[in-house]
Amino acid sequence: MADDKTAGLRRRFYTRVGIRAEQGGYAVLLDDRPFRTPGRVILLTSTEALGEAIAAEWEAQGEKINPHSMPLTQIACTVTDHIVPGRSDIEEQLARFAEADLLCYRAENPKDLALRQQQMWQPVLDWLSGQHGIDFAVTTAVIAEPQPEQALAKIRAVIAACDDHELAALSVLTQAMGSLSLGLAVMQDYLDWESAAKAAQLDETFQSELWGSDREAELRLKALRDDMEAAGRYLRLHRS
Repeated sequence: MADDKTAGLRRRFYTRVGIRAEQGGYAVLLDDRPFRTPGRVILLTSTEALGEAIAAEWEAQGEKINPHSMPLTQIACTVTDHIVPGRSDIEEQLARFAEADLLCYRAENPKDLALRQQQMWQPVLDWLSGQHGIDFAVTTAVIAEPQPEQALAKIRAVIAACDDHELAALSVLTQAMGSLSLGLAVMQDYLDWESAAKAAQLDETFQSELWGSDREAELRLKALRDDMEAAGRYLRLHRS
C-alpha cells in the first residue's frame, strides 16, 4: 500500500475564512467562528496584515489540514499559548544560545573556510557590539568557552526588551540558525533572513562544495531555511 502522507491529518471542517477586528487585535474566522489555539484560546493577531496572512494559510488548505504548511499560524499560536502566559522560559532558552553562539566558534583550517567565516560572521558581531555594546569572545577551540558575564547580561536585556511577537519570531530564527546573534540581526533589520541563512549555513555550504551535496542534508537545511523565512515574514507582518 502506498504511503499516505495525509494519514492522521484532520479533515477540513470549514468552508469560509476571514478576519474580524476585535478588542486587542484581529481574529481569524473559520465559518464566522474565531479560530482557537491548541490551548483553546482565541487567537488575536497584532495587525490586520498578519491576520490576513494567517487566514490565507487556512484558506489554502485542501481536503485535510496540514499544520506544517501554516508556519505563521504556528508562530502566532506560540505567542498565545506559551509566551503570553510565561515568557521567562523562552527568554532563558534564548539566553543559553548566547553562551555558545555559532558565530563565536571559528575554524583554523582550511584557510578558505576561516576566511569566509571572518568575512560573513565578524560584521554581525561588530554590529552587535556597536548597536548594543555586546562583545562576545571568539575562539577556534572545539570546547565551549565561557562568554563575558557583562555580554551575557546585556544580551538578556535585549531579549527582555522584545515584545511577545518579536520574541516568538526570534526564538524560531535562533533555533533554525543556531545563533542568537544572527536571529537578533534579522529581528532588528541589520540582515534580511536570506543573508542570515547563508551565514548560518556557511559551514554546510563549504563542505558540499568540497565533497558534493547530500540529499538528506539538503532537505534538512531547506526545512531550516523555510523556518527562517516564515519568522522573517512574521516580523514584517507584525510591524506593518
